[in-house]
Amino acid sequence: MSITFEQVKNNEEIKTYIRKADESLKVIGYTEHSFAHVVKTAQQAADILDKLGYPARTVELARIAGYMHDIGNVINRKDHAQSGAVMSFRILDKMGMPADELATVICAIGNHDEGTAAPVNEVAAALILADKSDVRRSRVRQDEQPPKGDIHDRVNYSVDNARLEMDVPGRQITLRLTIDTGFCAVMDYFEIFLGRMLLCRRAAEYLGLQFRLVINEAAML
Repeated sequence: MSITFEQVKNNEEIKTYIRKADESLKVIGYTEHSFAHVVKTAQQAADILDKLGYPARTVELARIAGYMHDIGNVINRKDHAQSGAVMSFRILDKMGMPADELATVICAIGNHDEGTAAPVNEVAAALILADKSDVRRSRVRQDEQPPKGDIHDRVNYSVDNARLEMDVPGRQITLRLTIDTGFCAVMDYFEIFLGRMLLCRRAAEYLGLQFRLVINEAAML
C-alpha cells in the first residue's frame, strides 16, 4: 500500500506531535521547529531528489521523511532523531506502509541530527541537506526579536536570505546566505553551524554532488 505525503500531512496524530514538540522546544529556548520548518524541509528534500532524477516514489518518501523528521522532539531534544524514527515506524506501519519503504524513511529520520547523523541512503542525504539549510529570521520566536542573548537566535535572525541552489550539470549544490553582520558576525555562523555544514558536505557527496557554502557572496566551503 502506497502511503502518500498528503495522507501523512493530513494525519491528525502526526500534526499533534509536531505541534506539541515545537511547544516543548519553545519552553527550553529553541527556534521554531513547527509546520513552517517541517513543510519547508519536506519540500526541499523532495526537490533535491527530483532534480537529480530519482524515481517519483523515492521523492515522495523524502517528502514524508522531511515532514516527520522532528516529531521525536515531543519526547526530548536529546536523541530526538532516534526517538522520532521509532515513533514514525509505529505510525507509518499502522497506516500500512510496506517494510522496505518504512525502513528507508525511519533510517533517514534516525540519521538527520548532526550528533549521530550519516547520509546512509539517498533520502537521508536529501533530508540532511534540506534540514540543515533551513536558517532564517522567521525561525526566531516573535517575542525574542531582535535577539540579544542566545547565539542560535542571533545567527538565525541575521539571515536576510537563504537559498539552496542546485547545479545538476555541474554536480554542485550551494547554500547561499545573505547575513546582516549588524546582528551576527560571519564567524558566529561557523561557531554553531560548522558541524552541520560538514555533514551537508558528506550528504552532498553521497548524492554525487559538491557542497558549497557562500555567505555574502564569499565562498566559505
